[in-house]
Amino acid sequence: MGNSHQSRFSTDIHIPYGTQQASQERSVTMPATKYQTGDTVMGRWPGSSLYYEVKVLRFDTRSHLYTVIYKDGTELELREQDIKTASGFQTRSRSRSRSRSPGRRRSRSRSPARTTRRSSSRTAAAVAAAAITESAPSTRRDIKLKDTLEVRLTQEDTKAAENNSNNKHEKKEENNTASKVNESEAKVEAEPVKNRYNLRRRKDDGDAKPAESQPEQPEDKEATVAAAPASTSLDFGGKIGAYFWLLFLPAWVLFVILQVNLEDPSLANFPPQLPPLEAFWDAQALGFVILWILFQALLHVLPVGKLSEGMPLRSGERLKYRTNGLFAIVASAAAVAAAVYQGVDLTYIHSRFLQLATATLLISVLLSIYLYTRSRYAPSDQLALGGNSGNLVYDFFKGRELNPRIKSFDLKFFCEMRPGLIGWCLINFAMALAEMKNQGLDAPSYAMILVNLFQLLYVVDGLWNEEAILTTMDLMHDGFGFMLAFGDLVWVPFTYTLQAYYLVGHPNPLSLPAVAAIVILKLAGFYIFRKSNSEKNAFRRNPSDPKLSHLKTIPTATGKSLLVSGWWGVVRHPNYLGDLIMALAWSLPCGFNHLLPWYYMIYFIILLVHRDSRDMSDCRRKYGSAWDKYCRTVPYRIIPRVY
Repeated sequence: MGNSHQSRFSTDIHIPYGTQQASQERSVTMPATKYQTGDTVMGRWPGSSLYYEVKVLRFDTRSHLYTVIYKDGTELELREQDIKTASGFQTRSRSRSRSRSPGRRRSRSRSPARTTRRSSSRTAAAVAAAAITESAPSTRRDIKLKDTLEVRLTQEDTKAAENNSNNKHEKKEENNTASKVNESEAKVEAEPVKNRYNLRRRKDDGDAKPAESQPEQPEDKEATVAAAPASTSLDFGGKIGAYFWLLFLPAWVLFVILQVNLEDPSLANFPPQLPPLEAFWDAQALGFVILWILFQALLHVLPVGKLSEGMPLRSGERLKYRTNGLFAIVASAAAVAAAVYQGVDLTYIHSRFLQLATATLLISVLLSIYLYTRSRYAPSDQLALGGNSGNLVYDFFKGRELNPRIKSFDLKFFCEMRPGLIGWCLINFAMALAEMKNQGLDAPSYAMILVNLFQLLYVVDGLWNEEAILTTMDLMHDGFGFMLAFGDLVWVPFTYTLQAYYLVGHPNPLSLPAVAAIVILKLAGFYIFRKSNSEKNAFRRNPSDPKLSHLKTIPTATGKSLLVSGWWGVVRHPNYLGDLIMALAWSLPCGFNHLLPWYYMIYFIILLVHRDSRDMSDCRRKYGSAWDKYCRTVPYRIIPRVY
């Protein structure tokens, strides 16, 4: 949950960087396992088929996971099948050294039959990996390769290396592929590439293709598409927290709706007097919500707008998304205007606000049940890394499946950007009509106009830059469960509209100078928010864009870079800073008589503090000492230091 688009679901540019020396080994007593503490092995990087040299730190007997440390200080938990013995690489290295004999190379190269019999699973990357495990590289170039190159190892290579097979077929394969090593190494040095540690052959190299793309290697697909391991680090208070949030969040939404509708919404009047149970339900309200969601779904599937590519999944696949949000809100506005012209009374939304919230809550619960049920049958590689704990309540809350789809209709993307977000604007407009009707005004008050325009600008900006949400935490990492379904359909439209709802019954006159000051504040926050998010999204999608060449970065061990200049060199979350300023501008028109219209500002501060601590913990665990270096470079989190 959070705000409407990038900032409410955003992730920071937390990208690992620079290779550093591993931290000192920690002494841990472990039971007898295949790999022991202190063993140097080859560990697969999660989500890929690339292997690094790692050192085993410990083994967890409960989760059956090994904690290993990479050369740059990164600590990760790996399954036993994701770890290979280093001796396999060294065996291949010795075999390759024997095959380098000039006499042997010439004698084998005379036979074209031997060339045609070479195995397609042996890529130049595998042989280069063997080369870097040879003892004491003699040149500076060898040292560079040994320290930086990733290792791509297929299952067939591993078996051959561990068994140290010396049959003729193996020798022919090694000699034939060894002749391509220098070509691959030269290509790495001669041509800078985005990921300088990837030895995959380029597509324009004739018949050279990645091993995993060849049909005769079915096991490579299993190695490439990493299944989601059981979640060991639980957010939001873990399993007990999931129970709490499942009960608290719906209750809180109903409470604030009841409270803001009081003549005196002071928190001193807590708890509000509960209406009878039948007052929470209205079948017509349920029909209205269903009709609205179906209308937005229809607009979403129309062949209007472009198909945008999402970020790469663990399998390397990029999903397609129909990004026509701007068309959807324009079409929705036209439909609402036509309804008002035909005499439809939209103040019904104000008078049935509680019933509409209850109906939407019911729909979000039913959707969450469907999502959890279908996730039980989803392939393991399609599950989110954070919602696969094995606990039913926690996984129901957090979401198990990463990108649940009905054919090409992406449920998570649709709910994030359509019914709740555009519904937010519809509710605000209805509140303006209700204010005019209840207070006998010919036009909405200045305060109501400001709230409507500010939040409309925020939503339209999110839909205009709809592609940007594809790079955020919600779309890339979080599963789709109750947390997001409830947040998108209930939390956003029924709590972010509290300022407008409050102003219907509690007017707050504003002078023109006050209006001007609030507008300036809003524009300043929006400028920071938009510029920083645009810079982040452009850098994530294409770090080598010439337009971004002026930005300073820290190179990383994975070939990516961490942005430490521009807006992201001032503070770690400049988009959050802009969002906070805008939140202040949304609350100021309501005055200071009551705390409730400041709810969004208070909630957003709590949200950002939690998200920042969550990001810090995750990034320090993933990136090790490299993350500490980033924190020293950009020390301020949200608020920059003012001199």
